[in-house]
Amino acid sequence: MLSSLGGGHWAAVSSLFTQFGTCPNSIPFFPTATALVQAPSPSDHVAPGPKMPSSPPSTLGMTEKAFRCSQPPPFPPHLPSPLLQPHWCSRCSLNCHPLLPWASARAFPWLWNIPPGPRQSEYPMEIRKYEYDPNFAIRGLHYDVQRAVLMKIDAFHYIQLGTVYRGLSVVPDEEVIEMYEGSHVPLEQMSDFYGKSSHGNTMKQFMDIFSLPEMSLLSCVNEYFLKNNIDYEPVHLYKDVKDSIRDVHIKGIMYSAIEADIEKYICYAEQTRAVLAKLADHGKKMFLITNSPSSFVDKGMRYIVGKDWRDLFDVVIVQAEKPNFFNDKRRPFRKVNEKGVLLWDKIHKLQKGQIYKQGNLYEFLKLTGWRGSKVLYFGDHIYSDLADLTLKHGWRTGAIIPELRSELRIMNTEQYIQTMTWLQTLTGLLEQMQVHRDAESQLVLQEWKKERKEMREMTKNFFNTQFGSLFRTDQNPTYFLRRLSRFADIYMASLSCLLNYDVSHTFYPRRTPLQHELPAWPDSAPTLRLPLLQEAHAE
Repeated sequence: MLSSLGGGHWAAVSSLFTQFGTCPNSIPFFPTATALVQAPSPSDHVAPGPKMPSSPPSTLGMTEKAFRCSQPPPFPPHLPSPLLQPHWCSRCSLNCHPLLPWASARAFPWLWNIPPGPRQSEYPMEIRKYEYDPNFAIRGLHYDVQRAVLMKIDAFHYIQLGTVYRGLSVVPDEEVIEMYEGSHVPLEQMSDFYGKSSHGNTMKQFMDIFSLPEMSLLSCVNEYFLKNNIDYEPVHLYKDVKDSIRDVHIKGIMYSAIEADIEKYICYAEQTRAVLAKLADHGKKMFLITNSPSSFVDKGMRYIVGKDWRDLFDVVIVQAEKPNFFNDKRRPFRKVNEKGVLLWDKIHKLQKGQIYKQGNLYEFLKLTGWRGSKVLYFGDHIYSDLADLTLKHGWRTGAIIPELRSELRIMNTEQYIQTMTWLQTLTGLLEQMQVHRDAESQLVLQEWKKERKEMREMTKNFFNTQFGSLFRTDQNPTYFLRRLSRFADIYMASLSCLLNYDVSHTFYPRRTPLQHELPAWPDSAPTLRLPLLQEAHAE
């Protein structure tokens, strides 16, 4: 499923890897009009203002219709994106980086048992009594390092009240407003361009899948300290937890645990194999760039794709150290033999079937000749995988967002559709009838506002009781979606989405009306008319 993201960007939605199941028949996969969030362009493409322009009120109706049709509705071509077109280069028509599902939630309970802090810091053992809750947090949240609060922020730095947590307890709206002198987070306090808390920025944005246990660990330790009245420095706690999560990867703890019980953590992905085989059969050039070590990649890919997985890729690069791989020109490639031993040969050509370590993108481009929009690169981390490639090198990029499948299934339920329909109707009534100043009308308006607030909370709880949807804060897109639309040309739940398209398929972005342009949908029912203030006074 695809939807316009603005600025010629697209969003693709479909099934996950096999551990989550295949795409159900009730949720067909086709382009445009089916994504339930039609986000505006990122901040540098929209007019400034205190609020992000919201989606049109008729988005739901358009989505509902799209979910029930078998073919995509027509849309006018505009800046066509030949993401899968082979005509421009027979050697590298589509290059893709498959998301390996060992980064799934199945590894989280094991990761949760890692003691917080580097070098086994002296944290109370009672913290281990907290059980990991995979449904507590969502990706894209911001963590205020100095205040030790976790929150959801929209595309224009506004906090979604009711989603601010200190430990495992929600912070009252009044306290949040007092803490930040409103609900807006100033730019100097926000996370930096890559989502980090550095150079004076006090916010950290959690973007990848492994950040879910990190957020839970932070919240549980904060909860323990608060409940036991322990005085602590939030900055130290944040750094200790960050270091412990980092050590799990760098020291190979996670890799060893997964390799020892590979069937527990990795599921065979028949559809992933089918995607790669289809592209290879049509002469597409594919490469794999990963930060994982060669032994881990080999065992995982053998289990997921098959023993011949190397035959499907023209170039395989391990321990690439992304995102440094995309920026550091100094590190040369090294060959890795079948025993995992590094060789000292100078690399003059990247050979198919050979595994390489480290290297850098500039040398990669020189050796392959694959450049610019001729490459479509897939990754699961918006910052580490996609940001530099799209901004500095002009690559086409695709983001793997596994949460899409569950969110779409929720949005396609009758309960959600009915709730959103009434919420949109209620919002329209409030806007139209606010000009009536008599006491009786004002009383009705207050009741409607109360009901609207309750329904907005209800729609949030459909997705996650604490934080709601990954993509929306009430009527506005989330900060996560803002960065996604900035760095990704398309996004999807898994590579298996590509099975639904011919290799020569072109995605044509639809023209999205700007805020001052006449939309293709009505703002309200045709029977309703906005009363003029003079008319209301005359009545």
